[in-house]
Amino acid sequence: MSSNSPGELKRPGTADPPAVRIALITIALVFVALFIFIPVIAVFTEALRKGIGAYFAAIVDPEALAAIRLTLMTAAIAVPLNVAFGIAASWAIARFDFPGKQMLLTLIDIPFSVSPVIAGMLFVLLLGVRAPLGGWLAEHGIRIIFAEPGIVLATIFVTFPLAARELIPIMQAVGSEEEEAAIVLGAGGWQMFFRVTLPSVKWGLLYGMVLCNARAMGEFGAVSVVSGHIRGHTNTMPLYIEILYNDYQFAAAFAVSSLLTLLAIATLIAKYSLERRVVPVKQAQEELAVKVAA
Repeated sequence: MSSNSPGELKRPGTADPPAVRIALITIALVFVALFIFIPVIAVFTEALRKGIGAYFAAIVDPEALAAIRLTLMTAAIAVPLNVAFGIAASWAIARFDFPGKQMLLTLIDIPFSVSPVIAGMLFVLLLGVRAPLGGWLAEHGIRIIFAEPGIVLATIFVTFPLAARELIPIMQAVGSEEEEAAIVLGAGGWQMFFRVTLPSVKWGLLYGMVLCNARAMGEFGAVSVVSGHIRGHTNTMPLYIEILYNDYQFAAAFAVSSLLTLLAIATLIAKYSLERRVVPVKQAQEELAVKVAA
């Protein structure tokens, strides 16, 4: 039986053979190309098929601008509220034991198990003008369904588990030792929260914000039910794209789709840029802590 020479490095037993690694990398690249790169390239190609002039004309159309404003406004409201809920829910679940804790976890997952269309119908049944509550609100000049508030409520419902589900396992894994140490050293509640808790969960918080923002801007099912498809008023970008496509305005539909794609790409670039700025600082702090401890 042959043995390796003293200068020869042994391959770890858990390392995959080169052929397996190449095959896995190839499969991953092919999958990404087929389901991400090629569709994105196709969207921009179709959007620019009739030229730059037609592309910008479709984007600056009054109905398109109204859809863009409504989409951004909905995301600007839904994301902070869901992030605040995610922080509060993850803090309560990870730090305290209380009756109904498992029930709270189950309720958080409801939007994952309920179809967005069904969620939109529930809002219509509860807040429509023919419902007792919705009728009372309409009598007092407050219209929820077929108006902007209904779109915001539907978007909040379908996106509120995203931030919480990212933060709960991170809060549980981090533990409360550092927070208890901060309290012992004299830190107040808010000081401990902003200087200890948030830095320890910032990556999960950021990832939850990215997911929530992407879902809020791209939500279709629930928003379609509660919006009423009123042109220039209650159409978000996904709904407006559907209207353009059904009207055989394919170039305009792809133009607005490309803008929605650019918003998603901008969100990912912002996340990547933040990571590049924060990670080196964190590594320097960890190295300094190791030197001090030594």
